[in-house]
Amino acid sequence: MKKIAFTTLLLSAALLCLSGCGASSSGKQNGEVIVYNWGEYIDPETIEQFEQETGIKVIYDEFETNEIMYPKVEAGASKYDVVCPSDYMIQKMIENDLLQELNFDHIPNAKNINAQYYEQSTQFDPGNKYSVPYCWGTVGILYNKTMVDDPVESWDILWNEKYADNILMQDSVRDAFMVSLKSLGYSMNTLDEQELKEATAKLIEQKPLVQAYVIDQVRDKMIGGEAALGVIYSGEAIYTQRENADLEYVIPKEGTNVWIDSWVIPKNAPNLENAEKFIDFMCRGDIAYKNFQYITYSTPNDAARELIEEEDIKHSSIAFPDLGQYNNLETFSYLGEEGDKLYNDLWKEIKSN
Repeated sequence: MKKIAFTTLLLSAALLCLSGCGASSSGKQNGEVIVYNWGEYIDPETIEQFEQETGIKVIYDEFETNEIMYPKVEAGASKYDVVCPSDYMIQKMIENDLLQELNFDHIPNAKNINAQYYEQSTQFDPGNKYSVPYCWGTVGILYNKTMVDDPVESWDILWNEKYADNILMQDSVRDAFMVSLKSLGYSMNTLDEQELKEATAKLIEQKPLVQAYVIDQVRDKMIGGEAALGVIYSGEAIYTQRENADLEYVIPKEGTNVWIDSWVIPKNAPNLENAEKFIDFMCRGDIAYKNFQYITYSTPNDAARELIEEEDIKHSSIAFPDLGQYNNLETFSYLGEEGDKLYNDLWKEIKSN
């Protein structure tokens, strides 16, 4: 949902496996662990370090979207030990009995995850039985201070005709509807037909003002000054500010999506013990810190945050906002097949209008 799969990481992982670094310093092999993750979503050095420390060979595979990942896990033809889905997809996998409950006695480093992220996770994993948060973030508005002279505090600015052809929207059904629904004061998980009708009308009204519906291109376009306003993920916003000091990121007052990607273990995992060791390793403070530095998406790991030396990042309101100061924060819920169809049909109506 938030990342693009690059062949570089897949190649790196493949080379690591081919080079035989699945052996510990003693040369002993301790089996394998099969990991399925987003592209560009882990520091390749942490994979190598895990193999060297444990003697467990990592077989690493990547996916581009939750919707590509899900049927592969559901079919069971490819048996994965560890997968990293997003919030709403974890809920769907739980409901369809695809995941096994975690034994946290075997994942002691899971205690490094800050309690507020476990609390947020209960929206899709009641009781925190099936998942351990890996990365998280918010969705907000990125704007160029030299191109926007109005206060940026509400989603409504994305409907301001002054910025026609200078607005970038996410080319994503749920993200686009989230913006519209939140601007109207509704839940981004609503199935109320009247509320969705209003949100659809508002997105159609906005369409002539939108320069483009994009995903990762928001980052590059905003860095290059090609647009004034864009809907973006917080991790991307951190990167853009490093490249262009004129850019600012805001969580609108009406609320937004707090997304969480978490480690889970499928029910048919062939290497359960190694899966637990892998998740525990990724929850270690130094490892979580390395991954945060590599991918820039916020870590929920307190031990990792303590290792951050850059004060502007360590106390960044973008990377680590106090969620308690915002109203109406939600994670996406799985809406069922009928709900998915409803949203998709309305999105087609918007795109074709």
